[in-house]
Amino acid sequence: MEYKVVVDPVTRIEGHLRMEAVARDGKIVDAVSTGTMVRGIEIIVKDRDPRDVWAFVMRVCGVCTSMHGLSSVRSVENALGIDIPFNAQMVRNIMLGTLNTRDHLVHFYQLSALDWVDIVSALSADPKEASDIARTIGPLSASYTPWGENSPGYFADVQRKVKRFLEVNPDNNLFSTNRWCWGSKLYKLPPAVNLIGLAHYLQALDFQREMCKIQTIFGGKNPHPNYLVGGMACAINMQDPNAINMDRLDFVNRKIEDITEFVNRVYLPDAIAILSFYPEWARVGGGLRNYLSYGDYPMGQMNETDSYLSKRGIVMNRDITKVEEFDPTALDGLQEFVNNSWYKYSVGKDKGLHPSVGETILDYTGPTEKYDWLGPDQPYSWIKTPRYKGQPMEVGPLARLAVNYAAKDAGLVELADASLARWQEMANKFNNQDCGLTFDSWFSTAGRMIARAVDAVRAADFMRTSYDALINNIRGGDESMFNSAKWEPSSWPRDCKGYSLNEAPRGANAHYCHINNRRIVNYQMVVPTTWNGSPRDPMGQRSSFEESLIGTPVAGMEQNNAEMTLAIIRTIHSFDPCMACAVHLYDENGSVIHKINVENQ
Repeated sequence: MEYKVVVDPVTRIEGHLRMEAVARDGKIVDAVSTGTMVRGIEIIVKDRDPRDVWAFVMRVCGVCTSMHGLSSVRSVENALGIDIPFNAQMVRNIMLGTLNTRDHLVHFYQLSALDWVDIVSALSADPKEASDIARTIGPLSASYTPWGENSPGYFADVQRKVKRFLEVNPDNNLFSTNRWCWGSKLYKLPPAVNLIGLAHYLQALDFQREMCKIQTIFGGKNPHPNYLVGGMACAINMQDPNAINMDRLDFVNRKIEDITEFVNRVYLPDAIAILSFYPEWARVGGGLRNYLSYGDYPMGQMNETDSYLSKRGIVMNRDITKVEEFDPTALDGLQEFVNNSWYKYSVGKDKGLHPSVGETILDYTGPTEKYDWLGPDQPYSWIKTPRYKGQPMEVGPLARLAVNYAAKDAGLVELADASLARWQEMANKFNNQDCGLTFDSWFSTAGRMIARAVDAVRAADFMRTSYDALINNIRGGDESMFNSAKWEPSSWPRDCKGYSLNEAPRGANAHYCHINNRRIVNYQMVVPTTWNGSPRDPMGQRSSFEESLIGTPVAGMEQNNAEMTLAIIRTIHSFDPCMACAVHLYDENGSVIHKINVENQ
């Protein structure tokens, strides 16, 4: 018996994603990932001043906005040969760490927690039992005490507030859009653990708002903070109340401390505990076996990759004994294909192009009316298909874990090993059996979720390292934040190309620019969800989203739309898709099918 499943749109993500899956004999045997928006930012920035492009590309997304602004100024600086002051580099690192930790918190609690946490069950939990369990879910390190808000009274208050909220707004509340899967048999958490997840969901809402204030200190505003080619626009002056003075730096210091506390005391323990109840999800969703990370958080200039706190490289076939080099300039290395996308190339639709000579030419050949199935036998997405030396790659927190583990980064190895040990311990305890978790369990839906929490802890550490370096440099008498040597266009070469390789919350993010006669003549972005969510390449190889669904067990779900959908989106949500980044611009006249359907074929 064969079933076709369509989830369109996949919700609780940024942008519009359609997933199609074919189930046979109790498991998914094929999948199709479609970006249903049309691309266009590259066209918008053409002929503009390179110093202004960051402000345009930042509008790609409402979630990871500052990432694209940072990537843009870095690519222009690379093209023009600009070295930025050390202070500016540290400020950028701090802002990047803020983005990463906040984005991971939002992903786990607001965007994916409801795949695992049953709100209905939480409302019937015993607050004392929740308190007792919460006290056992503590930080991995003895350096941190357990989270303080774990009393029975606290959990009882959360219950009362949420019950009242649902009574007053039954059809228009935080959780109503998830009603389709309430009570699903796929939920396995005890009511008390569901209540813990619900309480921390609400705490994370408040906390992530506070985190944004670091962006406003250095960038003037959020979610679209200011960047500047050549450095940062925020001046350092210890005597000026309107500049970055010691009061503001102390404020940033306190926020970094708060972030570090929350991710260590709440987020990482929560992620491990919740996923420990789902050991079967440590055996599915792994997908591809190749992992790419560009590395980031430079402690020197961008070309000094040895100074990066997070390392660059590739892990092939899950071989964590070695890291292979990534070459960003080889024309036969990184290439984007459009054979299954609604674009065309002047050199032919079957060719791949390096982003430095990439093209964005719309070529929509898809359906113009309502459709039931797109399928892989014709172009089916507004996302291009990137490959490195012909190979698909997974990017994101799991890829960063794999690359940095293979690179023998001591801090990451220690944290990853401790996290795995805790995961094994709790899974065996909660399930009353040996769940067989090993290092390979990282390469799964559940592992990808926990790897994101590990990444948040590491990002907080990088914020601290960068902040301390910034303070020490200022104390040494250096208050410079901007290099003006090549600000004027008259100092630029007539023709130049540049690129930047960056690590966004969702993974490897590359910007390539071509400047001619002081204007942008070509601009290409290869963003994380382009890697993970792209359609098949000319060799028929699937990308991460599609490959990760293969083998997902769906036996007994054939006639249950909600359960089949939940099984699919658990894995897809583990990547935290950002379709707006991948396709860059929404066509408001395009049709969107809001339907979940299971057909007996």
